[in-house]
Amino acid sequence: MAVNTNELPLRRSLLVTGAAGYLGAVFCEQALHAGYRVVGIDNLLYNQPSLLHLCSHPNFDFVQGDIRDKQLMCSLLRRADAIVNFAGIVGAPACDRNPWLAREVNYEAVKQLNRLRSSQQLFLQPTSNSGYGTKSGETFCTEETPLEPISLYGRTKVEAEAELLASPNAISLRLATVFGASPRMRLDLLVNHFVYTAVTDGYLVLFEAGFKRNYVHIRDVADGFLFCLEHADRMVGQAYNLGLDSANLSKYELALKVKEFVPEFHIVCSDIGSDPDKRNYIVSSEKLRRMGFEARRGLEEGIRELLKAYALLGRRPFRNI
Repeated sequence: MAVNTNELPLRRSLLVTGAAGYLGAVFCEQALHAGYRVVGIDNLLYNQPSLLHLCSHPNFDFVQGDIRDKQLMCSLLRRADAIVNFAGIVGAPACDRNPWLAREVNYEAVKQLNRLRSSQQLFLQPTSNSGYGTKSGETFCTEETPLEPISLYGRTKVEAEAELLASPNAISLRLATVFGASPRMRLDLLVNHFVYTAVTDGYLVLFEAGFKRNYVHIRDVADGFLFCLEHADRMVGQAYNLGLDSANLSKYELALKVKEFVPEFHIVCSDIGSDPDKRNYIVSSEKLRRMGFEARRGLEEGIRELLKAYALLGRRPFRNI
């Protein structure tokens, strides 16, 4: 029997920044289904209509605005029990393209928002596990592993996490490389990119093929943040890795996994090219699992999902095929 989410008892009110982004759009949907009231804010930098499907929900409101706007954020904070901050300039290339904006949004705005909130308001923050920097790819990174980011993106995320965890009532989730479909799709993320390239170009030139990363499905990320909201009393003040322990794979292993679903996908390894984050590490999410949460959606499920999503995207602009 289907559940009418409009009849669920109303839980706390959430202020979700970056609500129309890749993570935010999925999280807002799942938070509403869980019974939360959601106020989303986004500057719609990419003109993305990713929240249109939520507009009929009576417990959803949207504000177009900038997280750096102090007056606006003060007014929105008055209505919030908790803040979930997905606003950010995401990825090393995007940050390198505009370093000033990256630091303003990824660190300074977080610092300002942290100081504007009351100590009773919970603050949830995603941190990229690219903060672990250049590791060997042979030893598991835990939350005790020193953070040594080499990119501007990694540094701003690590600095924001340190700012928050030095304050009361904050939790940081260090996210593995996220994959899966979203109303605000991203094609630059590794799994998403590999699957897209497989079905559109049919081949991939792979550099640093042996470098390893950890992966996590976007809906497991949303579920992880909801878990933190439900269990914040025993989780605050700490960081937790969120990834699939079964998905610590090299880039070549990931490409072969995609090839299982797209047999005509050709993979060519090259010595030319480098990752600006130099990410080569495997990650353990044992700490979060001990708290009671574990990512459950596998790479195979995500690849099948992405194949359906890319069929819906249709023909690329300016292409005849």
